[in-house]
Amino acid sequence: MPQNFIECDREQELLLPPSLRDWLPDDHLAWFVADAVEEIDLVAFYGAYRQDGWGRAAFEPKLMVSLLLYAYAVGERSSRGIERRCREDVAFRVLAANQIPDHATIARFRARHEQALADTFEQVLALCARAGLVSVGLVALDGSLISGNASQGATRAYPQIRAEVERMLCEAAETDEREDAELGDARGDELPVELRDRRSRRERLARCKAELEREHDEEQKAHEENLAWRAAWEAEHGRKLGGRKPKPPDPDALAKLTINTTDPDTRVMKRAGGRSFQGYNAQVVASPEQVIVAADVTQQSNDSGQLAPMVTQAAAALREAGIDEPIGTVLADGGYWNSPQITAVRGQGIDVLVPIENRRRTAPRTLSARRGPEAKRIEAVLSKPDGKALYRRRQQIVEPVFANTKVIRRADRFQRRGLAACRAEWKLIAATHNLLKLWRAGLAVAGTGAAEPLPA
Repeated sequence: MPQNFIECDREQELLLPPSLRDWLPDDHLAWFVADAVEEIDLVAFYGAYRQDGWGRAAFEPKLMVSLLLYAYAVGERSSRGIERRCREDVAFRVLAANQIPDHATIARFRARHEQALADTFEQVLALCARAGLVSVGLVALDGSLISGNASQGATRAYPQIRAEVERMLCEAAETDEREDAELGDARGDELPVELRDRRSRRERLARCKAELEREHDEEQKAHEENLAWRAAWEAEHGRKLGGRKPKPPDPDALAKLTINTTDPDTRVMKRAGGRSFQGYNAQVVASPEQVIVAADVTQQSNDSGQLAPMVTQAAAALREAGIDEPIGTVLADGGYWNSPQITAVRGQGIDVLVPIENRRRTAPRTLSARRGPEAKRIEAVLSKPDGKALYRRRQQIVEPVFANTKVIRRADRFQRRGLAACRAEWKLIAATHNLLKLWRAGLAVAGTGAAEPLPA
């Protein structure tokens, strides 16, 4: 008797047209993303296309938005990777309606609609609120350094950039003269490599040069304005102003300034252990359900100036999402200590719990006396068991958000370049984080068990 196997015939033709509905189970994340996009207002995407039907046909925005949201949710942010998955991955093929947008189309769509994609964050947050996943009586704030799409080796000082720009302009002028003499009105390909670079290296270098000059001029202007103010004050009061006279800027400061020529908006950041890199500081405000209620990117490596701006953004995002519940208490680590900002936030009726910096190095009483009433209030709260238990919730609320985003979904480096583009990308990452929370909550309610692990 022969062995009994299910036949493997790869040449068998399909006898009936295949249905995409049969390719994935009903509770799969891909179907959930497609359903969520049906609930999102896509008018900003459609408004960017012609209304008369002329021109080459574009992919349906609903398809592209679904594809990008799903790709970011499972940790695939490369446009080439998304194109490849549309060929090989069943879930991607379902969302792409069995079509294959090429990587250039995907990249252009993402760049063209970066703000509209970022704005899906508030709409997804509203979906989470409707599902009862957002309570903001207590929220936690944290930041994490993320690498930019730039190498630290591309950082140049002002003299280097100026010399490079001048050299390229000289070569361009010499090439124009030579071509005019040799070719007349004919075309030639003798331009230097730098000027044929599709990434417009000359324009980027010129921008970097202008940015450094602007930064130097602003410093000089601020010094002059300070001197003028001091002179006016002394003339009005008839006596010298106390304190040390402002020190003039270093005359060689411009020559010492540096900037990254790949992404001029990145800044040198330092991770724990002292290793430096080019990148940004990504900020998140999260609810106890680990739903992100505000997300932003800053160029400041220090968190001390981010408390009030992030609380303001969180309140605005909640209003935009139709969430009426006010923020009650904000938890943040010691890096956010900023007495004026804590006072300003508390003035809005929001309590703040931020431990004083360097608590382990300096006696609490000394720090309390040095920091003022806010420090005394916070020290009093943290000295009690209930206060300690409350503050410990910060780790449980916000730190897993970064762990999931940077490790599991591999979003530890921005794909886009420029502060505005990276801000939009970070909000898209936050929106897909919330989509995953909403999907998993739905699976739990349905009793289907734990969610599937993310595709590798």
